[in-house]
Amino acid sequence: MEDNLISRNSSDCEMEQENVRFEVNDLEFCFTCGTILPLPSLEDHLMCRLCKKTIKINQWNGKTLKNVYLINASEYLNETVKHTGLKSEDFMGTLVDRKCSKCGHEGMTYSTRQTRSADEGQTVFYGCPKCKSQEIEHS
Repeated sequence: MEDNLISRNSSDCEMEQENVRFEVNDLEFCFTCGTILPLPSLEDHLMCRLCKKTIKINQWNGKTLKNVYLINASEYLNETVKHTGLKSEDFMGTLVDRKCSKCGHEGMTYSTRQTRSADEGQTVFYGCPKCKSQEIEHS
């Protein structure tokens, strides 16, 4: 099956814009600009509506597409730590506008988990980066 695997040269499908880097390696998106491609028709190719790049669809016949997503948040975290004075261990999740009920600090981190049955809401765990108190909300 390895011989049926399509791998793309990352230089063909990387794009940098306003300090955001992403790779496109999926037939649903244009390899050049990242725009969503139209659905295949009777023609033997797809054409991006934005940049007009043409992609032959027969190159995908019998192939398996493997996507690898690399997420590196360390640069973002380091910049945030530098500008806010917080330590990296202060980040337990995404920062939201919520006031800590213990110390009154404006801004808490949160993460979610499905702790009950699937037909019930998720559980939200809030953490205060200042006093380290934790709050739980069943939504």
